[in-house]
Amino acid sequence: MADANKQLEEMSRIVEDRKRKEDDKVSKEFDANARATERRGGRGNGPRESFEDKIAREDKEKLEKWIPKTELGRMVRAGKVTNIDLVLSAGQKIMEPEIVDLLIPGLKSDTLFIGQAKGKFGGGKRRPFRQTQKKTKEGSVLTFGVMAVVGDGKGHIGIGYGRAAETLPAKEKALRKAKLSITKIQLGCASFDCSCEENHSIPVAVEGKCSSVTVKLMPAPQGTGLVANDELKKVLRAVGIKDIYTNTSGKVRTTFNSGKACLAALNKIGEIRI
Repeated sequence: MADANKQLEEMSRIVEDRKRKEDDKVSKEFDANARATERRGGRGNGPRESFEDKIAREDKEKLEKWIPKTELGRMVRAGKVTNIDLVLSAGQKIMEPEIVDLLIPGLKSDTLFIGQAKGKFGGGKRRPFRQTQKKTKEGSVLTFGVMAVVGDGKGHIGIGYGRAAETLPAKEKALRKAKLSITKIQLGCASFDCSCEENHSIPVAVEGKCSSVTVKLMPAPQGTGLVANDELKKVLRAVGIKDIYTNTSGKVRTTFNSGKACLAALNKIGEIRI
């Protein structure tokens, strides 16, 4: 009888050990698959997710979880307002950037090179972050400034400036302010040697000023391109302008003022009666 009990205990111990080994094997396989999925960005066995796709996915998820706080936001969320031009023409103030994200789904963003890295004799490379210092009793406090431009290439544009103790929060602030200051620019074609009816340029010559920088924009025929410096090209591409002549004066290398002067010139198009 004792031998039979020992045999039963031995058999149960062998079965338990076998089950424990199988459970450990399944757990290891699950952990390995979970790590592989996390490295791919949570997309299973598909291709690895790029950084741009990850940012777009996170923005989409954040937009789906958005709870509006303003009356305009609730109307946009409910689908009662579907056109950004109606909001701008009515003079309604946009207080939430998610409103622009919903009404203009193809919005693109870019940053202007307003800063400069340290280099020999002041010849450092231009960069999008402008660094400033403030002397305090505790030491030097660093602050980063970023100037962002957003647009859909169809006449809508916004420029914003953000400051923070780090670069990424400063960029997020700049993008948020750029979306809140979105405006509609009228495009057209008014060049004397172009007879098309496409909106590839501007309808009139305008001029904008900010501090010492003056920017003059003039219509150009098709095929001319953007006759401007690299930073102004970012602003003009965001609006959707393909051909234009520009004339700048003053301290144009101060990109902060150049971008504002260009936007001031574009805003004057709506003030002129055509």
